[in-house]
Amino acid sequence: MTSASPQDDKNAILACTISRDVQNFDLLIEDMEAALGERWGDLGFAEALAFFSQPDADSLEFVALAIDGEDEDNLSLMGEIITRAKEKKIKIVLIAEDVTPASLHQLLRKGADEFVPYPLPEGELQEAIARMNQPEPVAVQQATAPLAQGESKEGALFVVHGLAGGVGSTTMAVNLAWELATVSDKDAPSVCLLDLDLQFGTVSTYLDLPRRETVFEMLSDTSSMDDDVFSQALQMYEEKLQVLTAPSDMVPLDLITPEDIQRVIETARRNFDYVIVDMPSTLVHWSETVLQAAHVYFAMIELDMRSAQNALRLKRALQAEELPFNKLRFALNRAPKFTDLNGKSRVKRMGESLGISIDLQLPDGGKPVMQSGDHGQPLANAAAKNPLRREIAKLAKSLHSLGSSDAEAA
Repeated sequence: MTSASPQDDKNAILACTISRDVQNFDLLIEDMEAALGERWGDLGFAEALAFFSQPDADSLEFVALAIDGEDEDNLSLMGEIITRAKEKKIKIVLIAEDVTPASLHQLLRKGADEFVPYPLPEGELQEAIARMNQPEPVAVQQATAPLAQGESKEGALFVVHGLAGGVGSTTMAVNLAWELATVSDKDAPSVCLLDLDLQFGTVSTYLDLPRRETVFEMLSDTSSMDDDVFSQALQMYEEKLQVLTAPSDMVPLDLITPEDIQRVIETARRNFDYVIVDMPSTLVHWSETVLQAAHVYFAMIELDMRSAQNALRLKRALQAEELPFNKLRFALNRAPKFTDLNGKSRVKRMGESLGISIDLQLPDGGKPVMQSGDHGQPLANAAAKNPLRREIAKLAKSLHSLGSSDAEAA
């Protein structure tokens, strides 16, 4: 393994790992050697900032920023490394182990180009390098460019997608939206919850809201939709949360096009600080639009064979179409308790066998969770001390504090 020292052009350093101690990431060392031979080096965090100012850094094509849970106290330093690398037009691959979704979201927002979980799935680093070397796809530019036009808030988009029936995606979406809406007593953010499960969406049931014909009318003609039309389709819950329910009648999932979804997302983000989307479990032709626009895309699973098989199918489908699989944050519902060592071992084996990182483990909230859905109340109102509610509240606070710090930095 070489260090980052002066080289002639033929042997110039093409990439560097940046970590607290690269020996903690032995699989990364192997993959870097397989991809680059001797033409890479390793740096510590402070060394990296100094190295970017040296002429030798001009030959760098990318850096692999490798972090684990112990590095979360130094996110500002990580962010500075990413910023300096972007100034030098150096690509960044984020390698992360046991890091919270909020921290990953912050670093990806700073400008990291790729995310690969650690332990590294076989061939994942090489695929990330190949994607970074490709020009930006036109489809991505078309999907994201309109979001910057005429926005007043540029709200964050959080998506929840259940990979199997009954894994708790609507429970997660409803309660995350409510916790964000009530995260602050003084300056509460504006939050919009969109139920895009057009056929079997149950957000209206969870919050005891009627389904309205105006939703179908709006979705049927988004080309003439403006802020007023959109607001008329929303319903207010407890004076704090705006909700777009699924249509009153069962409609085909292809009722709306990718362009329709794009307009709805643009309008929602323009008017709200946070937009939460509850997706259908089925992949449809506008799923890519939501994935491309999402800041965080929670893929809900359980510790069972159904979830494992569907997670693998989804991974293959996204990678086959060269879609950003790295945006997915796998959330395990009804996760084993801390003292359940056998269950914890099963979770680890599941992640390793699928080549995914299970970033969020949500505890089993038991019977109160089911009852809250039937009673039309968020868990915060129905069972405030429930362990699932506490975990979702903690996630909401971390996401909101992250958004606040980003706004202050801007």
